[in-house]
Amino acid sequence: MEKKFTRITFFIGAISSLSYLVFIFLRNYNSPENIEERCTAKFQKDTKKGVGKSDKEWGLNMDMANDNYFKCMNIP
Repeated sequence: MEKKFTRITFFIGAISSLSYLVFIFLRNYNSPENIEERCTAKFQKDTKKGVGKSDKEWGLNMDMANDNYFKCMNIP
């Protein structure tokens, strides 16, 4: 009986710990600062694609990068 109680206690503790860690991760991952960092990194990556292209292509690339940034930040 004691062995069964220990297993159940361990199982409940493991599930509780895992759910707490997931909650903390999601709260940190979806913080406004982290969202802005991820969106800024994507924007910088998109703008580097236009380096060395003609002015028209560079302008189109900047427009797409700008639109993607606003979508990422959930700005309509």
